[in-house]
Amino acid sequence: MIKYLRGKLSNVFVKTNRLVLVRHGESEFNLKNLFCGWHDTPLSVGGLQQSRSIAAAKLIEAKFEFDKVYCSALVRSRQSADVILSEMKCAFLPVILDWRLNERHYGNLTGANKRQVANEYGEAQVQAWRRSYDEVPPPIDPSNNYYYEILNNLAFKDVPVGHFPFAESVHMCVNRVKPIWEEINQEVLNGKRILIVAHGTVARALVKHIEGLCNDEILKVNVPNCVPIVYEFNLKTGELIGNGKFLGDAKYIEDMKEKVALIGD
Repeated sequence: MIKYLRGKLSNVFVKTNRLVLVRHGESEFNLKNLFCGWHDTPLSVGGLQQSRSIAAAKLIEAKFEFDKVYCSALVRSRQSADVILSEMKCAFLPVILDWRLNERHYGNLTGANKRQVANEYGEAQVQAWRRSYDEVPPPIDPSNNYYYEILNNLAFKDVPVGHFPFAESVHMCVNRVKPIWEEINQEVLNGKRILIVAHGTVARALVKHIEGLCNDEILKVNVPNCVPIVYEFNLKTGELIGNGKFLGDAKYIEDMKEKVALIGD
């Protein structure tokens, strides 16, 4: 009987830990509807406000606390994290910058207006470059205005020789993200409360790894700027409990998901 009760109690008091994933706020290139990728554009004024009034506000409202933050090596990711931590009164937390969390590299599309590219190549081709799993954009070359700026960015000094991308498919981005996710996941299972501030495609790649989605399922995932996604893990088994939960107004979230999927104007 005592053994039975212990078993019942262990099921009731399961030790869990939560992970929060946030896509950075609107960047200057988002605002202009430009392909961005590894170009190091900052947040727009609206993006800074999103980080404050959406991401930070919802995390404060839900009474979240963190031990550690992961960002990409791109400034827009770090800016969002800095605003969130400042608003939460925990700017002292360690922030790890890792190039493997950089946005997908859009190759020679970098800096181009999505609508203008769609007018030239057709919407189907642009959506294939954006949303298909294995389609790789044309690689960036010296004719691109951002080629040398990206190649010489000191923020990417830790990228190993032979690993610097010149264009990536969603599939390639998913593979790049996997090792850093495994490292973060282990920290979560060891009890660390982690916040990840990443990018659109990288957030989708992380969702794929976290939720175990198939290749086709990830193509339907859209992550709005600055809306936190909360994941909960069973610390005993390492298993995900349920799926990710967005923090915020349901209608706003659905509207923003639809906007993310579109090519825009």
